[in-house]
Amino acid sequence: MEQTLQLPDWTKVAEVELVYKTKIKASERPKINSSKDIYEIMRQLWDANKMDMLEEFKVLLLNRGNRIIGVYEVSSGGITGTVADPRLILAAALKSLSVAIVLCHNHPSGNLTPSRADEQLTRKIKEAAAYHDISVLDHIILTSEAYYSFADEGLL
Repeated sequence: MEQTLQLPDWTKVAEVELVYKTKIKASERPKINSSKDIYEIMRQLWDANKMDMLEEFKVLLLNRGNRIIGVYEVSSGGITGTVADPRLILAAALKSLSVAIVLCHNHPSGNLTPSRADEQLTRKIKEAAAYHDISVLDHIILTSEAYYSFADEGLL
């Protein structure tokens, strides 16, 4: 008679592995000194064909020297909005060992004025990130012609 080995319940869980790989030296990564730097870098990284068509949300992940570790593409939505889940943003920041982050999204309408939802999301992410000693340095709204900086306007 064959016996089946019963494994304890604790062995029936998913394994989580944290991995961060880079091939770029820290000294070769772009450095952020101002909101203009952020805008210029993000304009290069943004798909110009989508800037005026649909809303996207991305996060710059930064090390202690404000050098870019990476860019996390949070979401791509519709004409009037996209969903930016704070848990996914913080997961990316924690996984990359970021010391600071910069929130970025575009307004296809060309209107640079932040919505109430933009302001609430920024506050929520800033507060949650602070619990992990991660600074939210800025939230940039991009259009094909200009940008709006929450930090420059005193909203952070």
